[in-house]
Amino acid sequence: MIDILRAPVPSPAAWKAAAFDDDDRWVIPLSTEEQTELLEATKQVRMDGRAALEFGIVNFPLPQLAPRIAGILEELENGRGFVMLSGVPVEGLDDADIYRLYWGLGQHFGMPINQNRRGEQIVEVTEQGVRYGAQVRGYMTTAHLMPHSDASDLVSLLCVQAAREGGQSCIASAMAMYNAILDEHPEYLELLCRGFHHSLRGESAKGDPDEVTVNAIPVFSWHAGKLSCHFNRRLILQGAGKRGLSLTAAEMAILDYVNDLALRDDIRFDMSFRRGDMQLLNNHMIVHSRRDYVDDPDCKRRLLRLWTNVPNGRPLAPAFADRTNGGPRGGMCVAPEYAKYDV
Repeated sequence: MIDILRAPVPSPAAWKAAAFDDDDRWVIPLSTEEQTELLEATKQVRMDGRAALEFGIVNFPLPQLAPRIAGILEELENGRGFVMLSGVPVEGLDDADIYRLYWGLGQHFGMPINQNRRGEQIVEVTEQGVRYGAQVRGYMTTAHLMPHSDASDLVSLLCVQAAREGGQSCIASAMAMYNAILDEHPEYLELLCRGFHHSLRGESAKGDPDEVTVNAIPVFSWHAGKLSCHFNRRLILQGAGKRGLSLTAAEMAILDYVNDLALRDDIRFDMSFRRGDMQLLNNHMIVHSRRDYVDDPDCKRRLLRLWTNVPNGRPLAPAFADRTNGGPRGGMCVAPEYAKYDV
């Protein structure tokens, strides 16, 4: 029997866009002292001969910033579910040091996991001269990306270079979406809480382009007093096709409704990236999308991305927790030929 929450999710998790008309507390500017601390920690790991991925939190102490990070983690899990750090001091750093700084700071937010079958734990979100398609992930293109969740507790993006035009991040509270469904179409909840098999896009150890998730992953999962969301309409449709199935008209209507709900003007909140901005989202509470963008030919939009799992993170139902066939809260399985991949 499917466990379904039949009551509205309370605020502040279930925010709508208008909540931020006069509220910019989601932006957290770093102080000069905190910026200096980050640069000193970066310098120290460089002097120790450590590159990104070669050190942990113990090698990157942030005694001044740590209390604020604890507050941010609390906000991400029990508050609005997102923040934007501003003023991360990337100016004047070479790529190796930017990676060191981002990796070190990211360690304070949780344990990074693999984002693809190459085993990358820091991913470059930038245009790579490919067209968005079945085996090409959207972050490699300038395309508009539809609402989705990632396979980790948190996702962060550090802006190294903003787009010339466009590329806004569009986020929606999955909790507010749930409340809207409960109010407008409660009959949709049984299917959404039962879930769908997702295509893995060939992102598995086997590299099988037809592999799908072992589990039907709920779009909404009510477990141990927490409501969590995982949504990707594109991967659901691909997953059905790879299983030789066609979704019914009713199922398609429900998926379209959820997709449109995440983009609805009263639900969706848009933000732009500037150099040195670091966005953090709780994947269980926030659905995110991206507008398409135009690059400066001589200076491409460039963001770095981490997927992290929070120590002692929220309890997840077993069928919901394994979204990559890599076990509960597992990252993408690394293919044998990439087992020793280095950034």
